[in-house]
Amino acid sequence: MKLFALSWARGSLFRVLCVAVLALTLPACSTALKVKTKAIATLEKVSEKTNIGNNPDDPLEGFNRSVFSFNEGLDAMVIKPAAQTYHTVTPTIVQTGVSNFFSNAGDVWTSVNNILQGNFADGANDFMRFLINTTMGIGGLFDVATEGGMEKHRADFGQTLGVWGVPAGPYVVLPVLGASTLRDTIATPIDFKGDILYSQTPVNVKNTTSVLRVIDKRAALLDAANLIEEAALDKYVFIRGAYLQRRESQIKKDEQQE
Repeated sequence: MKLFALSWARGSLFRVLCVAVLALTLPACSTALKVKTKAIATLEKVSEKTNIGNNPDDPLEGFNRSVFSFNEGLDAMVIKPAAQTYHTVTPTIVQTGVSNFFSNAGDVWTSVNNILQGNFADGANDFMRFLINTTMGIGGLFDVATEGGMEKHRADFGQTLGVWGVPAGPYVVLPVLGASTLRDTIATPIDFKGDILYSQTPVNVKNTTSVLRVIDKRAALLDAANLIEEAALDKYVFIRGAYLQRRESQIKKDEQQE
């Protein structure tokens, strides 16, 4: 019965959603294009004034390593212990529900970015996932859409700028947020604005959900982080390489879909 309902929903809503998502995205296009222009100008200024040195991908390595050390200390003292406690005392089904909830909320902004990148079918799919999981999945606690065969995508405004031709710029490590590039750093405030849990909720709810989201994400990375600690000779270099490679791969994939 569930699969039949999903099939019906996908067939009857797809065209409507394509139009609806496009209409919702159009007001963002003007702002997004302005951000693109400012991002390119900022990157050009940084390129002129930055001493590239031995590594053109990471001319700010000294500063970045200092921030990286700060983040590692914060993680060791606060975030990791909280994530370990959460992982230990919280039933698996609850952890899955929390992860699904945040993932479902993110589908809205993913939909917008896919539309901005020209991936209209993916954008409609993402928005339809949100509608189905929010209704049939009890507010997104259950990922009914994935069970029904609807693909999960991930897209953010940094990717959108990359698809639009904005160069990545130098590698940057942000306090608390971690690995980034100058392009992704410029895009971060836009991503926060596009996050429905961050931009459309009261301050107390926003703070609570932000803390829970960080703990949930860190709990999901406990095993992977331990492997990196054991295997990487230089954790900073490992994370930098992995991040830059992943972002380049994501943007190339989006460009090929255009």
